Formats: sequence, structure tokens, C-alpha cells
Amino acid sequence: MSAASPAAAAYNLADQSRMRRARNYFAWQYRLAAPYLGRRVVEIGCGIGNFTAFLAGREVTAVDPDPACLRQLELRLAAAPPRTVCAAAGCGQLAAPLAAPATSPSDSCVAFNVLEHIADDARALAEMASLVRPGGCVILLVPAFPSLYGPTDRNLGHYRRYRPAALAALAAAAGLAVARLEYVNRLGCLAWWCNARLSRGRQSPAQIAVFDRLAPALERLDRLAAPLLPFGLSLFAVLRKAERPSCPPAGTPPVGAPPAGAGPAL
Repeated sequence: MSAASPAAAAYNLADQSRMRRARNYFAWQYRLAAPYLGRRVVEIGCGIGNFTAFLAGREVTAVDPDPACLRQLELRLAAAPPRTVCAAAGCGQLAAPLAAPATSPSDSCVAFNVLEHIADDARALAEMASLVRPGGCVILLVPAFPSLYGPTDRNLGHYRRYRPAALAALAAAAGLAVARLEYVNRLGCLAWWCNARLSRGRQSPAQIAVFDRLAPALERLDRLAAPLLPFGLSLFAVLRKAERPSCPPAGTPPVGAPPAGAGPAL
């Protein structure tokens, strides 16, 4: 998760500040993730804490490459339950800065609207998987449909948007099994397309306020329409790390060994 260019970093910080008022939207994200979080959570790309604020009461390690975001996060969560906040130097070093504060692997690793910012997304996902315990989950939210890629994506520093098959292939390469993979925010597709064409990818505070007022209704619509409308602005994924294979009982011969008392093979 390498640091963005100064222009992209400034745009992202301003965008996150605008999104801070979208509490209904982040509450929707939290309800999607909550069943899979567990007690110990690593949040990759926490930004200024718009989602982190919903993780109260858990042991959270919040990671972001932008020191300005981390400073805002620390101030914002000063009165919240204890958390560990640290910085990540780059995509290939995600695990290193987390090794010190983490005394054991986490139950989950959350990366919402993060993977699309990383050039080597396969490597990043593999490193996220290394942070969770066997049986734990990597929980992702990524932009969907490459055909929707436009000015807003470029402004935000997105390398790509995803198809379900591509995301599932990345998960398999990282040793993760798909436990849940679905489109979310179906009506958001139209709004994103219109914003990209009419506003040149700029999201205004008024647009965000209107969207956030509609978010509870959009969430209900998503639940009702999921079986009928196979599309959405984003993909939500829960990717589970395999449990460790159980040890065989003591005295169990290795696979292929001859049964006890058998003579030498001829």
C-alpha cells in the first residue's frame, strides 16, 4: 500500500473529510462486515476513521500510508476505547509494521475501498491473509464493473474496478476461500455514471448528503433485489483463511506406509 502522489493524497483526504458526514453509509458497511469481524481487527487503509469509528469495543490496529490521515484519526478517537494506530510503509511491508503491536494473529482484516488503490493487488491480498488467524476472514469492499471506470476513479487513484471472477481468482491465489461475494449499492451505479459524465468526477457535499439520506432505503432495496439484479456499484467479499489441518492421532502411520506387521515390499 504505497503512498499516493501529493495530488492524489490531497484529493483523498478532502474526499474522506466530505464523506465523514455519511454515517448511514458507513453504518451500512458495518452491518455487512459485523458478522465476520471477531474481536481482533486489522483495518487496512483506515484513512481518517470514517469506518473505524464503528469498531468501538474491539481491539483494532488501524493502518494507513498517509500520516495526515493517521493524525486526524488519533484526534478523532482519543476518547474511544483503546486502539493501536500505526503506519504502513508500502504494499510489500504491510505485515512488518503490524508485527510489533499484534501479539497474535487477528480475527479479521478489513480493507474497504483499498485494494483498487494498490498496483500489485495480488501481493497485497496475500499479505492481508497473512495477518489473520486460520479460520479468520479478509473482508473487502471494492469498486465493481470495469466499464464504470471514469474521472472519479482517476481522481481517487484507482488502478481498476473488479469483476466477481477476477476477485475470486485473487482470493484463490492468496489461499483464501470465498465465503461471500455479492454486489452492493445497485442504484449507486447510475449515480456514479451520471456524476462521472456531468460533474467530471467531483463529489459535492450536497451529493453526499442526499446519498446518505437515501442509504437506509438503498440498503433495504439491495437485500430485496439481490436475487434479481446481478449488478452494483461495489463488490462485498468475505474471504476465509483455511483452518489448520488437524493432527492425526498418535501412532497413525504416514500416508502410504504399509500396515503394521506387513513384510517388505517385493
